[in-house]
Amino acid sequence: MADILTPALGESVTEATIAKWTKKVGDAVKKDELLVELETDKVSLEVVAPADGVLGAINAAEGDTVAPGTVLGSVTEGGAAAAPAAAPAKAAKGEAKAAAAAAASSIDITVPVMGESVAEGSMGKWLKKSGEAVKKDELLVEIETDKVAVEVSAPADGVLTIAADEGATVTPGQKIGSVSGSGAAAAAPAAAPAPAAAPANSGSAQVSKNETLSPAVQRVVAENNLDPKAISATGPKGNITKGDAIAAIGAAAAAPAPAAAPSAPRALAPREERVKMTRLRQTIARRLKESQNTAAQLTTFNEVDMTNVMALRAQYKEVFEKRHGVKLGFMSFFTKAVVAALQEIPAVNAEIDGTDIIYKNHYDIGVAVGTDKGLVVPVLRDADTLSLAGIEKGIGALGKAARDGDLTMDQLQGGTFTITNGGTYGSLMSTPILNAPQSGILGMHNIVQRPMAINGEVKIRPMMYLALSYDHRIVDGKEAVTFLVRIKELLEDPQRALLDL
Repeated sequence: MADILTPALGESVTEATIAKWTKKVGDAVKKDELLVELETDKVSLEVVAPADGVLGAINAAEGDTVAPGTVLGSVTEGGAAAAPAAAPAKAAKGEAKAAAAAAASSIDITVPVMGESVAEGSMGKWLKKSGEAVKKDELLVEIETDKVAVEVSAPADGVLTIAADEGATVTPGQKIGSVSGSGAAAAAPAAAPAPAAAPANSGSAQVSKNETLSPAVQRVVAENNLDPKAISATGPKGNITKGDAIAAIGAAAAAPAPAAAPSAPRALAPREERVKMTRLRQTIARRLKESQNTAAQLTTFNEVDMTNVMALRAQYKEVFEKRHGVKLGFMSFFTKAVVAALQEIPAVNAEIDGTDIIYKNHYDIGVAVGTDKGLVVPVLRDADTLSLAGIEKGIGALGKAARDGDLTMDQLQGGTFTITNGGTYGSLMSTPILNAPQSGILGMHNIVQRPMAINGEVKIRPMMYLALSYDHRIVDGKEAVTFLVRIKELLEDPQRALLDL
């Protein structure tokens, strides 16, 4: 017999809540098969089977709080082979053989782990229909999260059965379909309605809500002043999941007055159409509004004469591309200038955590990228250690991954400051919104030829407006203006960077 133990939960994390068991007592399990999901106040963790066998006991029910090392249950080793043998005794020989063949050849398609702090996603459009033949590793469906789209491929050759429809909300480890061989697909559609029974539970879950919240849910509720009684619960035994609490934040932000919620969507005019917002777009809307509501945002402006940077770029762009295999753009100059300014004004590279300020001695620059699905901000790591060529290559790779939908969770998290370039679309001036919890974001704009007074003479110069939005709770006006002036100086006189001036 092998015990199923609660793993180490991470530094400073002392307990977790049982979110969901994927197997029942008596079910056959395989080594490393997902058995139970745990929720902490930081992340969701998965616990797998320690050996092949049968799930012999469950010691901690869904909703229970457990500590590292707690025995959650046990697996009776060597019992897996005996479980299928019981089936022939309950059915005719022909039916038993068919059922055994179907079970042996059917492989579940489950939702993969979607990244740290990502508790759920939305099903995209299936590229195949139930009953169609599929090949191993063939793309079947994309699952949209609030960060990226996750691709799900066929686990084997066979016939597809779909268990989760387009638009359904799913969680990591949940079965969304199966691939069957040897004609097993004929029996599989009959089992498909089983997952549909979960929504029926949600109605009673809202009535019989468990008042014991998991640490992860408690944290979301406390930080956003939510009323647990007002949150619709979809978890097992009527528990409120972290996803339920996060969804309630968006609902609260969208409703400025309690009585403002309409009972039904408004009727469409003759030339209007209604399209459901993607999960990414919903998250963008929610987070930008949260950023506005949380930080004391203020924007300061300046303008920069791009003459010297443009001349330097024109002089060396061909040699630069031949040497490094990448074009010399303006983003590398701006990134270098931003890093130098952040080193001089560390408050702009910090964040507020409760009543503390966290100063970051690393420079991971987020670069806003517009895609067909919405705005994403991949992060260029350790920008202070990169050359101009390294910055251009890094930004180019992140931009391509963003447009292709290939960004990973790690590439989207942990930025310390953000640069957004509306000038590529022709923007003359804007006030960018902070990318929380960061305390600063720089907006670049279009380069426009304008008459300027230079040493008492009017000359035509390529000018760009710069906008720095900052959190006034942590960054003072003097620091913000000094930061922007520092960037202006480094761009108008690039030699200063070489001399460390």
